[in-house]
Amino acid sequence: MDEFIKVAVLENEIEAQLIDVILKEKEIPHVLMSYHDMAYDGLYQMIRGWGYIAAPEEYKEEIQKILTNVRENKDEI
Repeated sequence: MDEFIKVAVLENEIEAQLIDVILKEKEIPHVLMSYHDMAYDGLYQMIRGWGYIAAPEEYKEEIQKILTNVRENKDEI
């Protein structure tokens, strides 16, 4: 099994859900990790972003391109 690395930070939950759907459609292995912490009631999400995408290193560039495209076209979604 490939080792998963942190690929990109996600800005919000909507972006996380959208990128999750796209990566599943493309059958790209990934995990979304939220920075939400019950003890601090989401404080880290305001500071660090919603969370991040982790995936095998071989998919890093492709995922970053997809994320860039999602961010550039967010007004069209």
